[in-house]
Amino acid sequence: MTNFGSNVLSEANWSRWLPGLALLHSYEPSWLPRDIIAGLVLTTMLAPVGVAYAIASGVGAIYGLYATVACLLAYAVFGPSRILVLGPDSSLATIIVGVIAPLSAGDPSRAVTLAAMMALVSGTILVVAGIARLGFVTDLLSKPIRYGYMNGIALTVLISQLPKLFGFKIESAGPLRDLWTIAAGIAGGKANWPEFALGGATLVGILLVKRSKRFPGVLTAMLGATAIVYFFDLAERANVSVLGSLPSGLPSFSIPWISVVDFVPVAIGGCAVALVSFADTSVLSRTYAARTGSRVDPNQEMVGLGAANIAAGLFQGFPISSSSSRTPVAEAAGARTQVTGLVGAVAVALVLLWAPNLLKHVPTAALAGVVISSAIGLIEVNDLGRLFRIQRWEFWLSVVCFAGVAIFGAIQGVGIAVVMAVIEFLWDGWRPHSAVLGRVEGMRGYHDITRHPDARQVPVPLGRASVLRQCGILQGARSRRRRNRANACSMAGCRGRAGHERGRHGGRRALGTG
Repeated sequence: MTNFGSNVLSEANWSRWLPGLALLHSYEPSWLPRDIIAGLVLTTMLAPVGVAYAIASGVGAIYGLYATVACLLAYAVFGPSRILVLGPDSSLATIIVGVIAPLSAGDPSRAVTLAAMMALVSGTILVVAGIARLGFVTDLLSKPIRYGYMNGIALTVLISQLPKLFGFKIESAGPLRDLWTIAAGIAGGKANWPEFALGGATLVGILLVKRSKRFPGVLTAMLGATAIVYFFDLAERANVSVLGSLPSGLPSFSIPWISVVDFVPVAIGGCAVALVSFADTSVLSRTYAARTGSRVDPNQEMVGLGAANIAAGLFQGFPISSSSSRTPVAEAAGARTQVTGLVGAVAVALVLLWAPNLLKHVPTAALAGVVISSAIGLIEVNDLGRLFRIQRWEFWLSVVCFAGVAIFGAIQGVGIAVVMAVIEFLWDGWRPHSAVLGRVEGMRGYHDITRHPDARQVPVPLGRASVLRQCGILQGARSRRRRNRANACSMAGCRGRAGHERGRHGGRRALGTG
């Protein structure tokens, strides 16, 4: 056996690569009741949300439950985060359906096979990247870029669900064209208004209680809509579309074989899924790690997310990601470890075995309401307004990424975001940010006077002067640019002294100290 193999199989590395199993050594019995209760509470969201996102992704409802079970079991073993919940996600729905819809040509079994292969591709990419310790890569996607493509994806998801909300079907031709087609369909009398009322009421109900982590808004809204359809027989009387019976039984192991011709677009889609899912997961994972006082290795997070995707792909699922709606539910219910996810997976599996008709009367318009509520949660407005005020070019960078997704679609839009990230990285390296600093009343330290116009510039003995901060890697031409900027500032009455610190890109940064 090679030295590398021996190292990987050593006991220390065993606990590193399988953090879920390593946690068993320190698991406290007092945690178990909380994890079980949290898992049961979480199940009330896992089933309806998994079904809704499966339909939004272009595959059958049952495959959302298959993906949920498989990914939760895999992440419980390989995932480093204690309470992060994984599953089908609205942010990936448009990417998945954008790839499999044209390739499957309306064949449901073919669509499932293509989606499963996308999960395998994205999972493999993430595992390899995690082992290669490339967890830092998503840091290159700045917040403005992430806001841009996520807002675009949110808009695309919202538009894709509008036909289901109004009770008719359209042939998708891109987000903006679809919006025009939907408006024409409504004007032409195609809308099913009882169905729209059910879906709209579900959406409003979820949004009204969305901030309450303890109240099961999704479950309550879905139960209400389902009860109305069942007791008033709206499926027959008002032609309201319902989910119907689901096949019973657990998912089976299956390798999704596809043709070489289909593999190219599926691989591109898998790359996009890997990028989007890990960008979201890394942010969410760090957030909850800070709350619990623990540390999460981004490289192992890549491995855990990749393993979950591979498991979903091998058990008739489709690409998955972390959930910003289900994780807070688990946290509020008292989750302590990934045992919560295991309980949720087992509970969903029991539903598949013993109660497959439980969701028979769920209206598809209500499922569309669930997806739309999640898409609305993806939209970021406040930070974009702040960017518009203090960093105008980053705001327009976000707008370009948003327009790329909204006009060209999710896959092309993510590609545009990657290109913009590379351009931004090179631009920041060549033209490092500089700022004149001043003192702000009631705030410690020195602050950018463009962001704080009321800041008072600090005088020095030589006369009118200010602190100059220069950020960026000090190499070659960039050092010359720093000197030129400092000289120009000095001629205008500014004077700065440069210290050095380690920057986020690993290079040395110049920091004005006054």
